[in-house]
Amino acid sequence: MKRIYLFLMAFTLAMFFAGCDQQESGEQLQARQQAEQTKIAVQSTGMPSIINFTEKKNMKMILEMRDNAGLRTYTYMRDMNGNMHQLCDSIGYPIPYSTQYTNPQQIHNSSYGNVAYPMADPNGLYSPESAEGSYVMCLNPNNKQLTPVYVEERLITSPYKL
Repeated sequence: MKRIYLFLMAFTLAMFFAGCDQQESGEQLQARQQAEQTKIAVQSTGMPSIINFTEKKNMKMILEMRDNAGLRTYTYMRDMNGNMHQLCDSIGYPIPYSTQYTNPQQIHNSSYGNVAYPMADPNGLYSPESAEGSYVMCLNPNNKQLTPVYVEERLITSPYKL
């Protein structure tokens, strides 16, 4: 008899809690409505019809040019009046000072799941979001040896003289 009583009591409680609607918070309601609106927008407009992938091809070409060990370039600086002055004959393009050779970040688990971490560029370096200083591989005018020069001014580097 006790078993039947306990079963009926458990069944009644389960039905009671199943019937209780959990109230949706305002933020949850907005998030659900926003997701619905986004779905309608995507269905209505679709994705852009990118068929040539020109920008991706241009980025590939830029990365491959940057990998050319003998790419002669010319690096310039602008003065306060906007006039350009050649800093040096150079090889390749400037490397931002804060570029990392190895990734200093690690994957961390949090209550929200795994936290994303930066991925290396195809050249194996971890480029910063922004940096003012750069290393320029300049040809030393005295001995024509390739020498890294650190510069904190805004630079213009071109594969031809400007």
